[in-house]
Amino acid sequence: MTQKIDAKNQSCPAPVLMTKQVVESESPASLAVMVDNDAARQNVTKYFESQGYDVTVNGTDGLFEVTGTLGTEANTQANADQGARPEVKAEANSADNNAAAQKKIMIMVATDRIGFGDDTLGQKLMASYIKTLKEIDGELWRIVFVNNGVKLTIGDSPVIDDLKELEASGVDLLVCGACLTHFNLMDKKDVGQVTNMLDIVTSMQLADSVVNI
Repeated sequence: MTQKIDAKNQSCPAPVLMTKQVVESESPASLAVMVDNDAARQNVTKYFESQGYDVTVNGTDGLFEVTGTLGTEANTQANADQGARPEVKAEANSADNNAAAQKKIMIMVATDRIGFGDDTLGQKLMASYIKTLKEIDGELWRIVFVNNGVKLTIGDSPVIDDLKELEASGVDLLVCGACLTHFNLMDKKDVGQVTNMLDIVTSMQLADSVVNI
């Protein structure tokens, strides 16, 4: 029997946290989550997949039912054994193994320009900053875009090619889904993966240092 969660009208990261609470406390074989925006759909889907669930999505007109199903005993056992999100444990283990060899720098980008006084100058400074990030050789781990910073990830952004180059080199780019939805930019995002506040907070926990822009 499929359990159900009504996560409509819930702000990020509530849909993921509601799903996480049920998965960790009850380990359901099948769980359906009702959400009413595309950011929540993507975030709940990603969480289910991180826990070993097979995912199906049904819905129209902005209402989605995201269903996670454990298809095998092996998946069920893996979920029970891991308890916490497996990608977090994997990253934590990796951090422990590589701590002596490589630092992990996370950059939080909350604007599409740097500083105050002249917006044109601020945008040029941000473009220069993004283009120069490739010089952080091997230590740049993750860039998180929130609030106005998500505008840097859309197709006509002046730094879109630079961000794609960073992503191709192995840098994780996380883009706030609630922010994309707020600015009506979800369909225009051209780089990075949609994320939520739970992943952002976890990233800050795992990083050796966090730079706020």
